[in-house]
Amino acid sequence: MPENNQHYYSLNSFFKYKFGQKVIKLSLDGGFTCPNRDGKISRTGCIFCSAKGSGDFAAKRTQSISEQIESQKELLSKKWPKALYIAYFQAFTNTYAPVEVLERKYREAISQKDIVGLDIATRPDCIDENIVNLLKEISKETYVCVELGLQTSNEKTAEIINRGYKNIVFENTVKLLNSAGIDTVCHIILNLPGENYLDMLNSVKFACSCGIKGIKLQMLNILKGTPLENMYLKEPFKLFTLEEYTDVVTDLIEYIPKNVVIHRLTGDGPKDILIEPKWILNKRLVLNTITKKLNEKNIVQGRYSIY
Repeated sequence: MPENNQHYYSLNSFFKYKFGQKVIKLSLDGGFTCPNRDGKISRTGCIFCSAKGSGDFAAKRTQSISEQIESQKELLSKKWPKALYIAYFQAFTNTYAPVEVLERKYREAISQKDIVGLDIATRPDCIDENIVNLLKEISKETYVCVELGLQTSNEKTAEIINRGYKNIVFENTVKLLNSAGIDTVCHIILNLPGENYLDMLNSVKFACSCGIKGIKLQMLNILKGTPLENMYLKEPFKLFTLEEYTDVVTDLIEYIPKNVVIHRLTGDGPKDILIEPKWILNKRLVLNTITKKLNEKNIVQGRYSIY
């Protein structure tokens, strides 16, 4: 829950409450692919997804899981020498493999020194009862959460971005994970093609109504080599300015229940392949602008939430 002097329930606050100290996520590449790329659903992927499967900041997949963790810890420990770590399987779809393969990779990760949790980014259509049972067993040993890419609750937009599943799949998967005591974090992208403020608000409301435990909000990134790049160059659509984006984000916070952890309010765009918007590269400016507006508007998370 947000502390008295906070406008929202941040991930840092959650980690501090749960683990009592600084916790950092280590971005890993488990060597998986995606049903939206290998032909099971399609071969083009979601139109915004990079060639690295949204794992542009993950470690090298040529390394073992243990090697990836050590290389990331070596870099981050210089800034946070006494931190604990979450093993974050980020690139592509990290439940898209036989259960025995998943268990081997997950257990290799959580067995490393100072790893206190497991964070798995995946698709809701790539989770079944066998996988949930595995996660439930692992959760007896360490903290486990699952990140699901909803992106939007507008079914027409979902078709445009080639998401590849219906909202009901997301809803049922969250229920399944909740029944096993696994925290679910929802990804929502703001400023998707053709969407207005009401669409974005409805996406937040839908995700919260499903019983998510965490949420990530991010501005749409137009990246080189993606179908979205071709769409944008052929017929450019309006993108938010920094001011417009931060206005929307601060407004949406008031509709997110107080017990839902806000994991992210902006994203790090990979600058070597980012086409637009360029302002997201200045993460400090974005976050400072959000903080300023939260103070000016006296924003409180959950003020208008009914969940």
